[in-house]
Amino acid sequence: MIKVGDTLPSATLMEFVEVEGEGCSIGPNAVDVSKATAGKTIALFALPGAFTPTCSAKHVPGYVQNFDELKAAGVDEIWCISVNDAFVMGAWAREQKSLGKVRMMGDGSAAFTQATGLTLDLTSRGMGLRSNRYSMLVKDGKVSTLNVEGPGKFEVSDAATMLVQAKAA
Repeated sequence: MIKVGDTLPSATLMEFVEVEGEGCSIGPNAVDVSKATAGKTIALFALPGAFTPTCSAKHVPGYVQNFDELKAAGVDEIWCISVNDAFVMGAWAREQKSLGKVRMMGDGSAAFTQATGLTLDLTSRGMGLRSNRYSMLVKDGKVSTLNVEGPGKFEVSDAATMLVQAKAA
């Protein structure tokens, strides 16, 4: 499992963008994790699935609501990663009103999730291999803090915890 001090694994995430911007065309865009984190501080959080109850009601909304505070604490970008495709993540971003605040990254094949060692097997619940719920502060591609939730928990990967850690970093 990835730990504090480790470099994020080389992987490509997918992001659905509806509005053309700097280097981003409309539609799914590949995001090279190594390049996208270079020289930046990223508040990254991951969760089992888009549109799932805790993720939709608490996890994403907390980061959206704390966007300004996290930026003021030195966070350049906020990333949400889930083992979903870019189209699902884009639709969820619209529903969560996270556009311009939280980058919704799809890890459709779970390559990034597997490389971090933070997988969650939800096959018995019909969801297959997913991401565990966690958050991490990433500085220049290296893990600065890591908060991994216990099974079924939402206690340490929330935006409030990340804000305290970002302010202390």
